Amino acid sequence: MSAGQAWARWDADVLRRLGVLWGKSAEKGGGRTNLLLAHLLDTAAVAELIWDRYLAESTKGMLDEIAGETGRGRRFFAWLCGIHDCGKATPAFQRIDEENGERVRSSGLTWVGAQTHRWRHDRAGGRLIQDVLREAGWTAEQASWIWPLVAGHHGRVPSAGECKEPPKARGHLYGKGPAWREVQKAVVESFTLQLGYESLIEAQPAKRPNRAVQLQLSGLIIMADWIASDERHFSGIDDLAAVSLQASHDRAARAWSELGLRGGWGRLEIPGPEAFQDRFGHAPRASQIMVMEAARRMERPGLLIVEAPMGEGKTKSALAAAEILAAKFGADGIFIGMPTQATSDPIFSQVRAWAAEVLPGLESQVALLHGKRRFNKEWRALLEAAGETPDDLYGAIEEDALYGFSPDADCCDQERHAPAEWFLGHKRGLLTPLVVGTVDQLLIAATRTKHVMLRMAGLVGKVVVLDEVHAADVYMSEFLKEGLRWLGQAGVPVVMLSATLPPGQKKELTDSYLAGAMSREEPPEFDLPDPVGYPSVTAAYVDDAPRVFVEHCSSWRADLTVRLEALDEHEGAGRDPHSAVAELLADRLRGGGCALVIRNTVDRAQDTYQALLSHFGPDEVALLHGRLHAADRADRTEEALERLGPSSHPRPRRILVATQLAEQSFDVDADFLVTDLAPIDLLLQRIGRLHRHNGVPRPSLVRDPCVVVTGFSERLDGAPWILPASRAIYGAYPLLRTAALVLEATARPWQAPGQVPALVAAVYEDHRVVPESWTTAEVDARSKWDEDRRKRTVNAQQYVLTGIGGHEKKTLDSLHYGGSSGSEEVTKAMVRDGEPSLEVILLRKDESGYHTMNGRFLSQDGGVRTDRLDDVLAGTVRLPAGFTPTAEKELKPLPVWRDDPWLRQSRALCLDARGRTVLDGIPIRYDPALGLVINRDSTR
Repeated sequence: MSAGQAWARWDADVLRRLGVLWGKSAEKGGGRTNLLLAHLLDTAAVAELIWDRYLAESTKGMLDEIAGETGRGRRFFAWLCGIHDCGKATPAFQRIDEENGERVRSSGLTWVGAQTHRWRHDRAGGRLIQDVLREAGWTAEQASWIWPLVAGHHGRVPSAGECKEPPKARGHLYGKGPAWREVQKAVVESFTLQLGYESLIEAQPAKRPNRAVQLQLSGLIIMADWIASDERHFSGIDDLAAVSLQASHDRAARAWSELGLRGGWGRLEIPGPEAFQDRFGHAPRASQIMVMEAARRMERPGLLIVEAPMGEGKTKSALAAAEILAAKFGADGIFIGMPTQATSDPIFSQVRAWAAEVLPGLESQVALLHGKRRFNKEWRALLEAAGETPDDLYGAIEEDALYGFSPDADCCDQERHAPAEWFLGHKRGLLTPLVVGTVDQLLIAATRTKHVMLRMAGLVGKVVVLDEVHAADVYMSEFLKEGLRWLGQAGVPVVMLSATLPPGQKKELTDSYLAGAMSREEPPEFDLPDPVGYPSVTAAYVDDAPRVFVEHCSSWRADLTVRLEALDEHEGAGRDPHSAVAELLADRLRGGGCALVIRNTVDRAQDTYQALLSHFGPDEVALLHGRLHAADRADRTEEALERLGPSSHPRPRRILVATQLAEQSFDVDADFLVTDLAPIDLLLQRIGRLHRHNGVPRPSLVRDPCVVVTGFSERLDGAPWILPASRAIYGAYPLLRTAALVLEATARPWQAPGQVPALVAAVYEDHRVVPESWTTAEVDARSKWDEDRRKRTVNAQQYVLTGIGGHEKKTLDSLHYGGSSGSEEVTKAMVRDGEPSLEVILLRKDESGYHTMNGRFLSQDGGVRTDRLDDVLAGTVRLPAGFTPTAEKELKPLPVWRDDPWLRQSRALCLDARGRTVLDGIPIRYDPALGLVINRDSTR
């Protein structure tokens, strides 16, 4: 229907009023008022382009089903996105700009009362759309899921009660009298007619989608709104005669082109057996063939769990399976969640190479999402080539807040844009077609946080791959399980990878996905067979009922016989614990070899390193931990990988002392391993660094794989002493049971990796593993362990997206009740069960001015030239969590950084010429060898 035909249905008074209802003021919208109907149509036009050039085939098929038949989904999606701002057709919004408000009142749309009562236009829209749809004849079932999307389009979905006008406003915020009712109806209906519907009832969908799909649609509405709110591309239109869908089409097409937006790989053909060789340049191993065949067998989107040893090639298996699943079920991209920032970077490079083989040019659409991505040279090069300035102001999307009419403290977030990469802005990263990042991106998508729907919209329509899933503790697992529920309900294929996944955790994760797929609170009954071999793959999906199958095969590499020893380094034994390790290494490496020493804390690693220096000297000993600034950490990691990497020639004697950084995705090959006691799954991960590659020449004394476990000591009269710091990190119960297996293995070596599943199950399942004399200590430790897990589970339930008992709800009503509005650092800490910690940039300051940590002079005031930026960023380090409150209060960006797009949000920690300072009364120094040293003994 043309614009003229749409307007012809209303008399002159209604048209005059439609011609003054504004959506963006001239002051805030680029110099010219934008009419409300223009913005609704702009958003609908953007939505059509999202459909045409971005949405996955799976989402399009779902929208067709919701709309009633194939071909109807596109128009309905445009209607759904465009109607989001109907709540602006109320005095609650129209009064907040004096000049525009006066024109509205002059048209006969009046209100009374001072501007003391507030009502957000998104919540007003929640009520308005209900009233208009009900009058048009929509069913209560269909209207019930539409209004939360309208009311929640600024990031929080309220309850129905919160959409009620404040009682003291007495109707003047909603609009009193027939003139308001008539124009509100006209806004919704005229917009609907412009999209080509004959009436508003014709737009009514045929089916109510599940909550996961509703949340995805909520995120896509916000995406369309944010694009259409950019005044650079959608300048104001203040003449109703110039408002039309065609005009909006032209504006949207220009904006889309200039922003450089696109989707992923589109529709894929199911790859044949030759695809693996084409993608990776070599033939697949048996386990990789097994995983690909399992993906081919799946008849519905589901969960694919790959359990295989370290170094088996699980990442390539996952990418190959993801391509098959995407082709089968219409996904248009991938999200790969890694356990840490450090493990994300190498996978980023690998995924880009794979993406280029899937579709040339697709590598440019891979985003890296984690807090330190700006330090990744490959990522920085991509941004600089695109002209990216990541902290440019994106524009105002929250008119209420700009005029002081929002009660929400954080509702006026400054959005960011990138000229060629819109997806790189704040909160939009997961919308990028292909994403590599930390698993936190998924965990936060399972929390009641603002704009969570953007995260879900970025996950639905992709294949989700999660690596090292065993690394999620009981607290993180609550968010992981909640995320799997939503992904299962949305029909998102998920591939999970682990070398050491406890059977109980595997069952819980599978339960969560299948419960979500069936939209049930309780998981369905199904049989989950234990694999009878290793590597293995488990597939689970819902057809008419849960379907599960399990396969296994042999590993590409033969088992190693790993001898275990225990070293008593308890200080009560009458010797310095670090000297005991030094003496051990001096003996075992007297014929040469490379050793890895893993300590459970930074302080302990620093002390051990210092003790080893007196025995071996700085040329033979290196230190790696999380309190090194970015440049030191990167250089030392590269050096460790080089010096302890595989070689066909004898390697010089080297010792690397590290923390848990060396636990996973760290491709060193140690001849000899010394490690603090850790839970069995983590201990096995550490053992995965031992004799990692075949064909490496090894000195005779370390020719056979041997692990020496420290941090505990056996007692004759009861359970062993365990390092207090280790107990604080991991809990006594899994450490006690692991210690029992270690002591048993001193007489009977382990076969790795073949024995891995059995060892993990022995510790985490209800097997008897400890000696009789440890029983009392084990019972006590188990009680504390269970209570701690219970408390942490309850604590996590405060923040998960849907509380217990809410998973069978039909709509998003009240989704954000009691949700968090904390900072990004607080949110990340929320899903990691820890106090938030802050990154700071270390600088040295003397009488001449500021210097970088590598000694380059900046300026008297700390201003940074372009050629010095990398040197400044290289000084970034994360403070221990306990410093966060003080650091947030005391540490700020330097004044001259406020206009720097890379530094404006970075806190500076200035050291003196000797590398020292005091923070919160605690002396801190940065030692070139030790890294950041915290002298807590000097606390007040």
